[in-house]
Amino acid sequence: MPLYTALTKMLPLTDKLIGKAEIYVLGWGIIIMAANTIANVFGRYLFSQSIYFTEELNEFLIVIITFMGLGYVTRKGRHIRMSALYDLLSARYKKLLMIIIASLTAVAMFMLAWYALEYVIKLASRGRVTPALQFPLYLTYIWVVIGFAVTGIQYVLTAFRNLNLSDEHVYISFTTVDEYLDPEIAEVMHLYQQDHTVENPDQEQAVKATSEPLGYQENKS
Repeated sequence: MPLYTALTKMLPLTDKLIGKAEIYVLGWGIIIMAANTIANVFGRYLFSQSIYFTEELNEFLIVIITFMGLGYVTRKGRHIRMSALYDLLSARYKKLLMIIIASLTAVAMFMLAWYALEYVIKLASRGRVTPALQFPLYLTYIWVVIGFAVTGIQYVLTAFRNLNLSDEHVYISFTTVDEYLDPEIAEVMHLYQQDHTVENPDQEQAVKATSEPLGYQENKS
């Protein structure tokens, strides 16, 4: 199908661009918040003068980091999930259920983005500004809209990725495979097995059990 082929080529680029934007915004948001807080501490204790807009700026940055972080966590497949019944299903039914879950969640995220946008429009029409910086208040909450919208897009990408039923992998995000493998723990146990010769069969079995997959593996392809 030409449309499916075109989307298959376009969506990875979309996911990559969104990922870079999220990392940029989150990284600089945290750096600016840390610098602002440290500067305020130095000003308070060395010069007996606090920076008057520190609290307000940090509140603004917290909103950005929280809602842009929502999309980033979704992209990495790191949300907490209740998967007791899901784990009992076969791979094919897991994919179908994941399509339903991702689609419904995407709809919910877009609805929240729409309601947030209505609220932002009301704030903009009233011309409200922040007390210290006199910054338009709606520009603070516009990040709530962006965060919900980006998260919705990520769930749409997840649903699309699972439409290929011939692929045996189940994706909990566009790039993350649903496999119980924690790369960090797996690497530690691999190094342990290389450095230690286990003579006791029971101990060897315990080591292997500990090194079994425990988390999620990100698909690099």
